[in-house]
Amino acid sequence: MSPETSGSAETDVRWLDSDEMVTWLAMVEVNAAIQSAIEDDLAPHGLTSGDYGVLARLSDTPDHRLRMCDLAGALHVSPSGLTRRLDGLVRDGFVTREPSSEDRRVMMAVLTDVGFEKLRSVAPDHVATVRRQFIDHLSRTQLRNVSAALHAVQTGTAKLQMVDQ
Repeated sequence: MSPETSGSAETDVRWLDSDEMVTWLAMVEVNAAIQSAIEDDLAPHGLTSGDYGVLARLSDTPDHRLRMCDLAGALHVSPSGLTRRLDGLVRDGFVTREPSSEDRRVMMAVLTDVGFEKLRSVAPDHVATVRRQFIDHLSRTQLRNVSAALHAVQTGTAKLQMVDQ
């Protein structure tokens, strides 16, 4: 939508110019296409990208455990959304929920040995998909530029979230 198509004379709206619109739509399309490919490639392993994200986050932490609230924040899901996501992973034996040894009011998500092995078996296919769908289409210079641009957006949105809280 632009000022020409909105039918509105609002002057406080910062409409996207043509470069911004092309960039935004490309990002939306690329994100959707890559996410779809990742979902398709994880499905035969019985995982979703959300499941994989939980396993990967937990595997990168000391003792393969995180407070549930910290894991929800890292994955950009609500606490109830994380609970629903973990239900299947707990049922499959990939993750357990345990009270914190430091504060019994706090629940921890813990990657099990079975979950770590599942991640280890799926990771090569996942990395191949990431390379095929994204990395292999970029030169080293483009990769660095995309990384810098995405980090700028990540930093900006993190600041906005802090203001909103």
